[in-house]
Amino acid sequence: MKHARDDALNKLEPLLVELRLFNLLSERKRGIFYWRGRAFLHFHEDSTGLYADLRADTDFVRYPVQGPTQQRTFLKAVRAAL
Repeated sequence: MKHARDDALNKLEPLLVELRLFNLLSERKRGIFYWRGRAFLHFHEDSTGLYADLRADTDFVRYPVQGPTQQRTFLKAVRAAL
């Protein structure tokens, strides 16, 4: 699974806007967010859709982010992790 390219991130722009509202996060490269100096979340794409990897302790947990319902679930997980 490869990191999301610009055309995939364009589809996620409303979600990226929401993530940018979290003052604790810094977006060093489009779609790649850091928290406390560590990689915190980023996006992937493959033939099955778009996914977000969110740091949970030492590992990343993958969330599907294809539509509004999945994106809301992901945002709840981000809030809980922060």
